[in-house]
Amino acid sequence: MSRFLSTMATRPPINDMIKPLSWLLGKWRSEDGQGHYPTIKDFKYIEELEFIHVGQPNIQFRQVFYAFNAETKKPMHREVGFIRVTPDLSKVAFVSAQNTGLAEVEEGTYNEKEKELRFESHTVGRLTFGKPPVTKKIARIFHCHGDTLEQIVDMETVNTAMTNHLTIKYKKVE
Repeated sequence: MSRFLSTMATRPPINDMIKPLSWLLGKWRSEDGQGHYPTIKDFKYIEELEFIHVGQPNIQFRQVFYAFNAETKKPMHREVGFIRVTPDLSKVAFVSAQNTGLAEVEEGTYNEKEKELRFESHTVGRLTFGKPPVTKKIARIFHCHGDTLEQIVDMETVNTAMTNHLTIKYKKVE
Protein backbone atom coordinates (compact mmCIF):
# COMPACT_ATOMS: atom_id res chain seq x y z
CA MET A 1 0.00 0.00 0.00
CA SER A 2 2.76 2.50 0.82
CA ARG A 3 4.23 2.09 -2.69
CA PHE A 4 0.82 2.99 -4.14
CA LEU A 5 0.52 6.06 -1.91
CA SER A 6 4.02 7.25 -2.80
CA THR A 7 3.14 7.09 -6.51
CA MET A 8 0.09 9.27 -5.77
CA ALA A 9 2.36 12.03 -4.42
CA THR A 10 2.40 13.55 -7.90
CA ARG A 11 -0.98 14.64 -9.17
CA PRO A 12 -2.40 12.85 -12.21
CA PRO A 13 -3.35 14.90 -15.26
CA ILE A 14 -6.44 17.06 -14.88
CA ASN A 15 -9.56 15.30 -16.12
CA ASP A 16 -10.79 16.89 -19.36
CA MET A 17 -14.19 17.64 -17.84
CA ILE A 18 -12.72 19.96 -15.20
CA LYS A 19 -9.97 21.62 -17.30
CA PRO A 20 -12.14 24.74 -17.81
CA LEU A 21 -12.21 25.10 -13.99
CA SER A 22 -8.44 24.70 -13.54
CA TRP A 23 -8.22 28.39 -12.51
CA LEU A 24 -9.90 27.34 -9.25
CA LEU A 25 -7.27 24.73 -8.32
CA GLY A 26 -4.86 25.59 -5.53
CA LYS A 27 -4.85 27.20 -2.12
CA TRP A 28 -6.61 30.53 -1.46
CA ARG A 29 -6.30 32.64 1.71
CA SER A 30 -8.17 35.62 3.12
CA GLU A 31 -8.06 37.68 6.27
CA ASP A 32 -10.98 39.97 5.49
CA GLY A 33 -14.15 37.87 5.38
CA GLN A 34 -17.33 39.72 6.31
CA GLY A 35 -20.22 37.91 7.96
CA HIS A 36 -23.61 39.28 8.82
CA TYR A 37 -27.21 38.22 9.10
CA PRO A 38 -30.25 40.00 10.51
CA THR A 39 -30.34 37.73 13.58
CA ILE A 40 -26.63 37.89 14.59
CA LYS A 41 -23.91 40.43 15.29
CA ASP A 42 -21.70 41.26 12.28
CA PHE A 43 -18.29 39.57 12.32
CA LYS A 44 -15.02 39.37 10.42
CA TYR A 45 -13.35 36.06 9.68
CA ILE A 46 -10.13 34.50 8.37
CA GLU A 47 -10.24 31.49 6.06
CA GLU A 48 -8.09 29.35 3.79
CA LEU A 49 -9.59 27.17 1.05
CA GLU A 50 -8.05 24.50 -1.12
CA PHE A 51 -9.37 23.06 -4.37
CA ILE A 52 -7.62 19.90 -5.61
CA HIS A 53 -8.13 17.16 -8.17
CA VAL A 54 -7.06 13.52 -8.32
CA GLY A 55 -7.70 12.91 -12.03
CA GLN A 56 -11.44 12.30 -11.64
CA PRO A 57 -14.13 14.56 -13.16
CA ASN A 58 -14.58 16.54 -9.94
CA ILE A 59 -12.75 19.00 -7.72
CA GLN A 60 -12.36 18.45 -4.00
CA PHE A 61 -13.00 21.51 -1.84
CA ARG A 62 -11.97 21.97 1.77
CA GLN A 63 -11.22 24.61 4.30
CA VAL A 64 -7.58 24.00 5.12
CA PHE A 65 -8.27 25.08 8.69
CA TYR A 66 -11.37 26.28 10.47
CA ALA A 67 -12.77 29.66 9.59
CA PHE A 68 -11.58 31.81 12.49
CA ASN A 69 -13.19 34.86 13.99
CA ALA A 70 -10.74 37.65 13.09
CA GLU A 71 -11.09 39.35 16.49
CA THR A 72 -11.31 36.49 18.98
CA LYS A 73 -9.32 33.93 16.89
CA LYS A 74 -11.90 31.29 17.89
CA PRO A 75 -12.73 28.62 15.30
CA MET A 76 -16.12 29.07 13.66
CA HIS A 77 -16.92 26.24 11.25
CA ARG A 78 -15.33 23.78 8.83
CA GLU A 79 -16.54 22.66 5.43
CA VAL A 80 -15.50 19.96 2.93
CA GLY A 81 -17.01 18.87 -0.35
CA PHE A 82 -16.84 18.49 -4.10
CA ILE A 83 -17.58 20.39 -7.27
CA ARG A 84 -18.95 18.21 -10.08
CA VAL A 85 -19.80 19.12 -13.67
CA THR A 86 -21.75 17.68 -16.59
CA PRO A 87 -19.61 16.80 -19.64
CA ASP A 88 -20.77 19.92 -21.52
CA LEU A 89 -20.44 22.16 -18.41
CA SER A 90 -24.11 23.10 -18.76
CA LYS A 91 -24.60 22.22 -15.09
CA VAL A 92 -22.32 22.35 -12.07
CA ALA A 93 -22.87 21.03 -8.57
CA PHE A 94 -21.42 21.87 -5.16
CA VAL A 95 -21.84 19.20 -2.49
CA SER A 96 -20.61 20.02 1.01
CA ALA A 97 -20.78 19.03 4.65
CA GLN A 98 -20.04 21.24 7.64
CA ASN A 99 -18.91 20.29 11.13
CA THR A 100 -22.01 22.11 12.39
CA GLY A 101 -24.13 19.25 11.05
CA LEU A 102 -25.32 20.95 7.86
CA ALA A 103 -25.04 19.19 4.48
CA GLU A 104 -25.86 20.85 1.16
CA VAL A 105 -26.43 19.83 -2.44
CA GLU A 106 -26.30 22.89 -4.65
CA GLU A 107 -26.58 23.05 -8.44
CA GLY A 108 -26.12 25.85 -10.88
CA THR A 109 -24.20 27.25 -13.82
CA TYR A 110 -20.68 28.06 -14.93
CA ASN A 111 -19.86 31.18 -16.92
CA GLU A 112 -16.48 30.45 -18.49
CA LYS A 113 -15.96 33.98 -19.84
CA GLU A 114 -16.53 35.51 -16.39
CA LYS A 115 -14.87 32.64 -14.45
CA GLU A 116 -17.96 32.42 -12.29
CA LEU A 117 -19.74 29.50 -10.63
CA ARG A 118 -23.29 30.09 -9.33
CA PHE A 119 -25.03 27.56 -7.12
CA GLU A 120 -28.34 27.30 -5.30
CA SER A 121 -29.31 24.51 -2.95
CA HIS A 122 -32.04 22.06 -3.78
CA THR A 123 -31.30 19.95 -0.70
CA VAL A 124 -30.19 21.10 2.74
CA GLY A 125 -29.90 18.44 5.41
CA ARG A 126 -29.12 18.86 9.06
CA LEU A 127 -28.73 17.01 12.32
CA THR A 128 -32.00 16.38 14.16
CA PHE A 129 -30.39 18.04 17.17
CA GLY A 130 -28.83 20.95 15.23
CA LYS A 131 -28.95 24.45 16.63
CA PRO A 132 -31.95 26.51 15.42
CA PRO A 133 -33.00 28.20 13.28
CA VAL A 134 -33.31 25.62 10.48
CA THR A 135 -31.49 26.59 7.27
CA LYS A 136 -33.86 26.24 4.30
CA LYS A 137 -31.76 27.37 1.33
CA ILE A 138 -28.23 28.47 0.45
CA ALA A 139 -26.94 30.26 -2.66
CA ARG A 140 -23.23 30.58 -3.38
CA ILE A 141 -21.10 32.36 -6.00
CA PHE A 142 -17.39 31.84 -6.72
CA HIS A 143 -16.00 34.54 -9.03
CA CYS A 144 -12.36 34.86 -10.06
CA HIS A 145 -10.84 38.28 -10.90
CA GLY A 146 -7.17 37.72 -11.81
CA ASP A 147 -5.48 36.36 -8.67
CA THR A 148 -8.51 37.16 -6.47
CA LEU A 149 -11.30 34.68 -5.75
CA GLU A 150 -14.52 36.08 -4.32
CA GLN A 151 -17.10 33.93 -2.56
CA ILE A 152 -20.56 35.23 -1.71
CA VAL A 153 -22.96 33.11 0.35
CA ASP A 154 -26.64 33.94 0.83
CA MET A 155 -28.84 32.03 3.26
CA GLU A 156 -32.51 31.57 4.07
CA THR A 157 -33.77 30.15 7.37
CA VAL A 158 -37.24 29.39 8.68
CA ASN A 159 -37.13 32.84 10.32
CA THR A 160 -35.35 34.99 7.71
CA ALA A 161 -35.84 35.39 3.94
CA MET A 162 -32.87 34.83 1.60
CA THR A 163 -30.24 37.45 2.36
CA ASN A 164 -26.47 37.85 2.18
CA HIS A 165 -24.58 36.06 4.95
CA LEU A 166 -20.89 35.90 3.92
CA THR A 167 -18.65 37.84 1.55
CA ILE A 168 -14.94 37.14 1.27
CA LYS A 169 -12.07 37.74 -1.18
CA TYR A 170 -9.10 35.36 -1.25
CA LYS A 171 -5.64 35.65 -2.77
CA LYS A 172 -4.06 32.61 -4.38
CA VAL A 173 -1.15 31.41 -2.24
CA GLU A 174 -0.30 28.09 -3.88
